[in-house]
Amino acid sequence: MKKYLVLLLIPLFFGCDKENFSNNNPYLPSYSFSLNINLALPQYSNLQFPSNAVYINNGSAGIRGVIVFNTGSGYVAFDAACPNQALSSCSTMTLSGINAICPCDDAVYSLFTGQAPEKEYRLKQYRVEQLNASSLKVYN
Repeated sequence: MKKYLVLLLIPLFFGCDKENFSNNNPYLPSYSFSLNINLALPQYSNLQFPSNAVYINNGSAGIRGVIVFNTGSGYVAFDAACPNQALSSCSTMTLSGINAICPCDDAVYSLFTGQAPEKEYRLKQYRVEQLNASSLKVYN
């Protein structure tokens, strides 16, 4: 009887995931990267306060760079490429407060949810790990 109970519990352990998001998007390829962010540096100091975002484009993170956002209860990171557009000269998002705007179609995406009204795909989300009080790791 114990063997059957163990066999029933095993899928539960492997079926759980820390982040519950999907990055399946036909417009955006998946690139592996890892980015460490020191929140003590001036260019990232805004991330110490809730509802602030920073755009990072160091040439090796994400497709069009990465947008990191402090939700107040943690950090989220999204790719700066417009999720509902093929990659083009206008497909890099711009920040506007708590939103990211796609210049191709003027879609406004919430940085809290990654979604825009009436759009099929949400922003491509990346994993964020807080290493200590002043350091984040963003990776795919």
